[in-house]
Amino acid sequence: MTGSPASSLPVLRLKRNEDKRLRAGHLWVFSNEVDNEALPLTSFVPGALARVHNSRDQFVGYACVNPHALICARLLSRDEFAPVNHALFVKRLRTALALRQRIYSGDCYRLVFGESDGLPGLVIDRYGDVLVGQIATLGMDTLRPMLEAAIQEVLAPRVLVWKNDSSARDLEKLPRQVDVAIGEMPDHLDVVEAGLQLQAPLAEGQKTGWFYDQAANRERLRRYLPQGARVLDVCSYVGGWALTALRQGAGSAACVDSSQPALDWALKNAAANGLELATHRGDAFDVLAQLHEQGERYDVVIVDPPAFIKRKKDQPQGEAAYRRLNQLAMRLLGDDGILVSCSCSFHLSQDALPTLIQAAATTLGRTAQILEFGGQSPDHPMHPAIPETRYLKTVFCRVTR
Repeated sequence: MTGSPASSLPVLRLKRNEDKRLRAGHLWVFSNEVDNEALPLTSFVPGALARVHNSRDQFVGYACVNPHALICARLLSRDEFAPVNHALFVKRLRTALALRQRIYSGDCYRLVFGESDGLPGLVIDRYGDVLVGQIATLGMDTLRPMLEAAIQEVLAPRVLVWKNDSSARDLEKLPRQVDVAIGEMPDHLDVVEAGLQLQAPLAEGQKTGWFYDQAANRERLRRYLPQGARVLDVCSYVGGWALTALRQGAGSAACVDSSQPALDWALKNAAANGLELATHRGDAFDVLAQLHEQGERYDVVIVDPPAFIKRKKDQPQGEAAYRRLNQLAMRLLGDDGILVSCSCSFHLSQDALPTLIQAAATTLGRTAQILEFGGQSPDHPMHPAIPETRYLKTVFCRVTR
């Protein structure tokens, strides 16, 4: 490597024993793990590449550095002879693509899931020849031209949109913005899932447009769905759960969401697939209480809310919200109903959601039986050394009196 660009990179040296987690497979370096006496973290150009060495000056990996962030570096390569360049991005993208093509017959899925695909700070969803990505880190944002060239080589998309409007960018002091890198901004995204032809908004839509992470769980609902069931989809967005249930044999379905545009898209999707859908606009807690007062009852209620616990300090308040929402949902179930309870909060542990469900059932004098646990779909693979990549929890419950 002597004389190569990689050998000339500045060295981010770690304190003693701070390479253990990285050696075990994690990709993040925290600012308090850096040996500032060897080379101050503040001396690094924000977003620039660096060589990460341990306290014995042994090579650990290549990383992008952001001296102003708590996670001050993220590894992109552990191979000293595989520096961060166009070839590395092409390899990572081809490896990610090969997995999705093995799993799915179509071309609608999450193509890149950040750290799990060796591309920390990057998410890309595929909608046929349209790609929608999000970049959450300064390092990946700095490498964007190289990344775009690799995307063009591997996939040659008709459209590539960067929907960089998430709050995660605030932590890296990055602006929130939406950019079209290739082609023209589409009005909507076309999704094919479980035999349904669906559309989702892009510019005004949530995250990257569609929640592929719940696809496997929506398919899993089939085994618990009574023929002709009445289904309520709470925090429905554009109706993914409700429409899947109708296609699986439900007799009727209703969506609850605070966004009227989302409900309008849900109705449009229902009509396009020859299905009928009812909608209720409003805060989920309020609508569920109103439906109970009106005497409405359902055979299946799905609650799939946004993350109530975005930061560790939000845990007490967030757990109370999950318990309350599940309790309101249970009140709408008949004597023998199915509750599908979801949480996308990483800070809510795998064991916590069943505990909150049980607390809600006890308060109502009901009995809950957990039938199955679901997680994120396989296009959102979990990295065994990075707990943060496992965030989605879905619990299928039977609720009786």
